Amino acid sequence: MLRETSAGAVLFYTADWRLVEYLILHYEAGHWDFPKGAIEAGETELDTVRREVWEETGISGIEIVPGFRKTIQYFYRKAGQLVRKTVIFYLARAPTKEVTLSYEHVGYAWLDYRSALRRLTFKTAKETLREAHEYLLKNSSLLRWEKP
Repeated sequence: MLRETSAGAVLFYTADWRLVEYLILHYEAGHWDFPKGAIEAGETELDTVRREVWEETGISGIEIVPGFRKTIQYFYRKAGQLVRKTVIFYLARAPTKEVTLSYEHVGYAWLDYRSALRRLTFKTAKETLREAHEYLLKNSSLLRWEKP
C-alpha cells in the first residue's frame, strides 16, 4: 500500500469578531474541501500549509493559530493501487478575502460556519471544521484583533 502525507489549512477571515467566514475550495473532481497539498522534501508541515494556501488561493501572509492541529486519514485509489492518505490541518487567519484560484479548482466560497458545514463534501472535512470552529469559540480572544 502506498502512503501519502499532505498538510492544509482551515482558513478563516474576520473583520469583526462576531462574524467568522471560512474559505472552502471547489475541486475539479466536484467536491468542496480546504486548501491542502503534499509535503515536499525539505518542507515542514507549516511550510507546506503556507505554500499550498498561496498556490491554491493566491493568499500570502496567513497567521497560523497556535494550538490547533488536526490529523485525518482516508484511503483512495491511484493508478489501481490503494493509497493511505494522511492530512494534517492547521487553523489559519487570512489577511484578505481576495482569492486567485489555481488551475486545480473551479470555484471557492467564503462562508459562515453553518453554510460551510453544509457545503463541505466529506465527513472528515466537516469534523475538521467543527473542531476548528469550536477551538475559535473557546479561544474567542483569537477573534478580537486589529487590522495591521
